[in-house]
Amino acid sequence: MFSALGRIFKTPDLRRKVLFTLAIIGIFRLGSFIPAPFVDYRNVQQCLAGTNDTAGLYELINLFSGGALLQLSIFALGIMPYITASIITQLLRVVIPHFEALHKEGQAGQAKLTQYTRYLTIGLALLQSTTLITVARSGALFGSSGAPACNQLLSNDAWYAIMLMVITMTAGTGLIMWLGEMITERGVGNGMSLLIFVSIAAVFPSSLWSIAQSNGSTIFVIVVAVGIVIMGLVVFVEQSQRRVPVQYAKRMVGRRTFGGTNTYIPIKVNMAGVIPVIFASSLLYLPALFAQFNATGADGSTPSWVVWIQNNLTSGDNALYMAVYFLLIVGFTYFYVAIIFNPEEVADNMKRYGGFIPGIRAGRPTAEYLDYVLTRITLPGSLYLGLVALIPLIALATVNANQNFPFGGASILIIVGVGLDTVKQIDAQLQQRHYEGLLK
Repeated sequence: MFSALGRIFKTPDLRRKVLFTLAIIGIFRLGSFIPAPFVDYRNVQQCLAGTNDTAGLYELINLFSGGALLQLSIFALGIMPYITASIITQLLRVVIPHFEALHKEGQAGQAKLTQYTRYLTIGLALLQSTTLITVARSGALFGSSGAPACNQLLSNDAWYAIMLMVITMTAGTGLIMWLGEMITERGVGNGMSLLIFVSIAAVFPSSLWSIAQSNGSTIFVIVVAVGIVIMGLVVFVEQSQRRVPVQYAKRMVGRRTFGGTNTYIPIKVNMAGVIPVIFASSLLYLPALFAQFNATGADGSTPSWVVWIQNNLTSGDNALYMAVYFLLIVGFTYFYVAIIFNPEEVADNMKRYGGFIPGIRAGRPTAEYLDYVLTRITLPGSLYLGLVALIPLIALATVNANQNFPFGGASILIIVGVGLDTVKQIDAQLQQRHYEGLLK
């Protein structure tokens, strides 16, 4: 392994790409600690030291921002607006025919969709930064911590100060988006994915340290050992795929012969990635949000339905919350896989180029067979996603860990997925230069 790393830095082109990527990551992490204008840094740090839990959607956004959200830094929103914009753009392909036509146009159409995603990212960043500052101004950002300093997070709440903070955080999101694209273009790996990887990895030490402090060294060692096992199982499942064999018939183009090859369609067990977990987390936050706005009735008392939501759908250590969360992930997995993989489109492309699955007729029978395989392989994939997502909630109930528990949920899926993809890209570049590579 160390010899492979040495070969990376001995290759001038690859060394330059790796160092450039590390420099961009350093800038990204530095911006996560620079407070936005008119933010009272002392009060923010005092609130951070006094609370270990932030309920709802802010926990997920804080995880993806590397802890920058609760510090109200210039990079407080992190990469979350871009993730949301990308998901919305993908979903709009099903609704808007123009988006689907752009997707099929190739590189030019993809560039146009990317431009739309950028515009939507800035719009979402503007909306989310306004919401974040409003919540911080009201003193509700740190939940029920109750510290007096949490009600005075802003040193100036005049309209011009609020506007400057909104502009700063929105510009920070635009800068993060540009940094990610620079890594993709001039560095190693996918830039946006790497920035998410870094944000999540940054909270690993603090999460493990909090477990060691609150539960002792024995529990800490057990958690680390279980985490290593979980990581190995996640790597195994993420690499698992069903290979559907495909044969291409020989065809003559002029005097040249094309086709006659055997290949396969790789259908991954977890084709949906981490998106269903994000969908389910966001949807489960809505009941708590409605309850928060209706916490007091007309007579000053708390409505019974609000009490029921607060008791059952706001805390991750509740059995009903876990069950609903699990079922939502399973449902969203089927929904998202149906969007990103179209059996009819794949069957038409195979038929156009003379391809067929052995024993299956081309055209509609091929589409039905692919749908049959996809439906059945998505079941274990959805159950796997649901179980992995429940790990932090189980840890919350057993070892009193917060919802940023590192070995489970969206964090472990992203860490493993991005890590595997980056290592494969470095390995491919090493093999292009006639080296042995990282993977053996």
